[in-house]
Amino acid sequence: MTKETAIFAGGCFWCTEAVFQSLAGVESVESGYTGGHAVNPTYKQVCSGDTGHAEAIRIGYDRAVISYDDLLDVFFATHDPTQLNRQGNDIGTQYRSAIFPLDDTQEAAARAAIKRAQEDRADPIVTAIEPLSDWYPAEDYHQAYWEGEGQRNPYCLATIPPKLAKLRKGFADRLRSDEAAAS
Repeated sequence: MTKETAIFAGGCFWCTEAVFQSLAGVESVESGYTGGHAVNPTYKQVCSGDTGHAEAIRIGYDRAVISYDDLLDVFFATHDPTQLNRQGNDIGTQYRSAIFPLDDTQEAAARAAIKRAQEDRADPIVTAIEPLSDWYPAEDYHQAYWEGEGQRNPYCLATIPPKLAKLRKGFADRLRSDEAAAS
């Protein structure tokens, strides 16, 4: 296994985490904060919009099973990259659409993915490519949220199933075997 890392921000991390946990080759998904200026921010601080951080996910994946390009394509298909500093009712820079490349190869792939994604949309994509900055894991209760508390949370119940439906429709060949069987 060749473990690689990808960092994306696409709105609420509960929602993006649930999508990427369903993919074959994804070994881990951690919710956290990046792209800001405060050290060790809390959820409450990030939600205020004052720290500059984005709610993001850090994905550990096996590149022999799923590529960075595949992850980027899933990212663009399962959130709205045309909304500036928001996703649905979540408004603020902490909900921005952003990619945090770990190296020049990932940055080039991100730019190519934006071009691919733009071909399918009339509205301009506003996803930012931001420099890698310190990563701060979110508090424990945010991790694997959909698998636990999220399935009782009305916000998550309204937001996550449509994202998972898009994933199953467009990327059935990339799902974990248990996810594919449930589709």
